[in-house]
Amino acid sequence: MAGLLRVTQPPARAPPRAAAALADGANMSDSALKDLNLAQSAELGKTNDNSAKSCITKPALNGNKCASTEENAPPICPDALTNGCEPAIADVEYIDSENLTDLPDAGASLSTLVGRLDSKDWVMTCEALNNVRQLAIYHKDRLQELLETLVPLIVKSVKNPRSAVCKTALMTCADIFKAYGDIMVDLIDPLLVQLFLKSSQDKRFVCEAAEAALVSMTSWIAPSVLLPKMQPYLKNRNPRIRAKASMCFSKSVPRFGVVEINEFGMDKLVEIAATQLSDQLPESREAARKLALELQAFYEKSQTLSSGEVDTTPATSPDSESWESFCQSKLSSLSAQAILRVTSRV
Repeated sequence: MAGLLRVTQPPARAPPRAAAALADGANMSDSALKDLNLAQSAELGKTNDNSAKSCITKPALNGNKCASTEENAPPICPDALTNGCEPAIADVEYIDSENLTDLPDAGASLSTLVGRLDSKDWVMTCEALNNVRQLAIYHKDRLQELLETLVPLIVKSVKNPRSAVCKTALMTCADIFKAYGDIMVDLIDPLLVQLFLKSSQDKRFVCEAAEAALVSMTSWIAPSVLLPKMQPYLKNRNPRIRAKASMCFSKSVPRFGVVEINEFGMDKLVEIAATQLSDQLPESREAARKLALELQAFYEKSQTLSSGEVDTTPATSPDSESWESFCQSKLSSLSAQAILRVTSRV
């Protein structure tokens, strides 16, 4: 019987020392893997930090102090990801005209002005634009000789995608309009469309600078020479350009004198107002309403003066023509109705 018994033994186990060695090896592999992961994470974090830091900059420097800094100017990160060099940090301060001081050496600034305005260094361009403003204020006659060359470069800066350059150029436009007035008329064509576009864009601080330039333009350039320049834009295919042109047109007309408005043509002005009343944008229609009211007041005043009346009521002499009759005689029936609907007294 004893020979028939089978004895089953448990599987052999590794010696205690071998098992310990295996366990230590596994722990060491886990530890090495963790260390490798930590090292890679740290390296990735450092790379991200450096990339972020390379794009932290301030807006551009205009070369003068005592001005407001534009917080909404775009970050400056030229070639930060391609050449590995961090850009120089610069501050842009937009100086109001009354805070601009005279240049210490106007002659030196004038001699390098054109080259600096056309520079690829945007900081240098901003400084040159501010120099134009300073020269227009303190050395108007000397700068005038360069206006024909400078205006295309100023237009180029207005079109610059960098907001700091664009806004500084728009501020320059406002100052040269004030300094030179009617002299700017022959040079204004390339500026007009850019001013209309920039004054209707979404960037508030650029829009405000363009609006200020348009106000300066309508304030310092005589309407008799400015309105013919703006008139084509009232029919522009871009509704925003039409709207801004309408607003500027309506702001210029009140500066007309009796002689100038008669030379330009009251009938032509009324026709323009009637056309803009049916425009797509409400800004155009509002500008047309203001223009129609201005024309009505001017017409009735001129009729009163021509009839010899001393008060401000409309003329009632047999030779005078009422505002209603004037509109009906100069406009189509629909256009006359539109104008009279706006100008009728309640």
